[in-house]
Amino acid sequence: MRRRKTDEQIAAERHKRRTIAIGCTAGAVVVVGLGTWLAYEGLQAKSSLEQAREYATSSKNALLAGDTETALRTAGDADKYAKQAQDFTHSLPWSIAAAIPWLGSPFASSQQMSDVVTGLTSDVLVPAVGAGSAVSPDQLILDGARINLAALRDAAPVLETTAAAAAELDARAQNIDGTYLGLIDDARVQLQDQTAELSGLLTNTATAAQIAPAMLGADGPRSYFIGFQTNAEARGTGGLLGGFGIVRAADGAVRVDDLASNRELRTNYQPIDLGPDFARTYGHSRPTVDFRNSNVSSHFPYAAQIWQSIWQQESGERVDGAVATDPVALSYVLEVVGPVTLPGGEKITADNVVELTESTAYSRFGDDQAARKRYLETVASAVVQKMTGSISRPQALLEALGRAASEGRLAVWSANPDEQAVLAGTPLGQTVPEDPAPYAGVVVNNLGGNKLDYYLRREIEYTAGSCDGDTRNSTVTVRLSNDLPAGDYTNYVAGMFDNPVGAPFGSNLTDLSLVATQGAKLDKVTVNGTAAMSFTGKELGHPVYSVQFPTPRGETTEIVFQLNEPEVAGAPRVPIQPLADEPQLDVTVPVCG
Repeated sequence: MRRRKTDEQIAAERHKRRTIAIGCTAGAVVVVGLGTWLAYEGLQAKSSLEQAREYATSSKNALLAGDTETALRTAGDADKYAKQAQDFTHSLPWSIAAAIPWLGSPFASSQQMSDVVTGLTSDVLVPAVGAGSAVSPDQLILDGARINLAALRDAAPVLETTAAAAAELDARAQNIDGTYLGLIDDARVQLQDQTAELSGLLTNTATAAQIAPAMLGADGPRSYFIGFQTNAEARGTGGLLGGFGIVRAADGAVRVDDLASNRELRTNYQPIDLGPDFARTYGHSRPTVDFRNSNVSSHFPYAAQIWQSIWQQESGERVDGAVATDPVALSYVLEVVGPVTLPGGEKITADNVVELTESTAYSRFGDDQAARKRYLETVASAVVQKMTGSISRPQALLEALGRAASEGRLAVWSANPDEQAVLAGTPLGQTVPEDPAPYAGVVVNNLGGNKLDYYLRREIEYTAGSCDGDTRNSTVTVRLSNDLPAGDYTNYVAGMFDNPVGAPFGSNLTDLSLVATQGAKLDKVTVNGTAAMSFTGKELGHPVYSVQFPTPRGETTEIVFQLNEPEVAGAPRVPIQPLADEPQLDVTVPVCG
């Protein structure tokens, strides 16, 4: 028999239900309130971050344009809005939301982004703006293309500090995790791009402030051998030494003297000692004796020291360093300074300088090599005169030179050990690194004595296994295509200085070297699927494996190096030799911890 509830029991149950309802309603109100608060703060944080980014961009642009007053004002605005965004994204509700696994990832990422932006504005942008003229190309390059060395040197301490801060913040930005919200993820990618750009700008400027004043004659005149390389005939650092001059720098002003073709150089200089590994790997080509092979190694400091020795034997002058460049780099400069007109009225432009100097000149002058080289001297002289004159677009010129350096088309070596130590860590140094990280340097040297590398096209693939042992298998595949068009060519252009393999006219005879990861062992190398004999050497701790073969006109040669290399930490590096083409590159190498 069911017992009826008392009035007291009924009243208690009603009270309990009301309490639960009130609790649920209060909880819902709290959740809705928290969500509303987060939504409001999210909008405010987003607005503040966007404002900070816009003002930071305006400040950077004003600084590069030489408008220091605007740069200072907008840097302060950027810092103000960045700190506002940081306050919004570090409130108690935001921090609670950020702690929720997965669901809170957009909030956590936003906190990290606001911290990076605040660091950029307060620790990098504001003090960098204070450096002023050292960062602004319009103030850095004075009339007559003279560098403002005093401003650069004065700004060096600030630039060193801000560059280090920018590099640290860039590393933090690159490590911000992605999230499931596209809006937040897009902002993350934009921030990563901006921090990388700013870090690169400040690092380059800080490096320049550290070594450029002395190298450009602030403490006394300096001189440098400049080699003009023709990459129609490949050499390790780019191309054959086709012409040269002497760069003279004093108090920031630069001029080029003694421009001449390689006709003025000999093939029987007294050798210099670059160490037993260099002698073993390259000694058969007499690089320290014969200027034609002075740059067979891809390590530019070797070529630079040989050029220093050659010029001292020629003139009695010991230069303070060496510079290398090529026609492609000259085309970048001509895009900025405009075309030059030769004495006969011919215009040399950014669009035609490469083809004129590396192809047309050979057909125009035929077998009259003396006339062709005089023509190339005239071209080089005109371009150098133009770029060392008054510069109307200094920022664009620095960008052009930076592009050339990043592609290996502008290299610099200093005989001063402290300066060289700095250069070696930059693209300008064009060095083979001495660390153990994965490395695949593919180097083409022309063996035919012809000019067919203007028509050479390259594909390079570097693959390696997973990071699950002490060693792993790796493969470097290189495809070289000879795209010489049909036509009539002189023997100088398409013949061979020496043809031991009996290849047909128009074939490219190549010495292909792989500068491999330190400790790597070659298991097998094939040329078009057939096992080939390789020559073995060593360069700065890296094994060097070389094969020689012809590539007939219209054909492609495939070379495959199969190796066993140590499983070592570091990102893989595949430097691109600066030839006339833009090679296809495919790197599939897991980064080991």
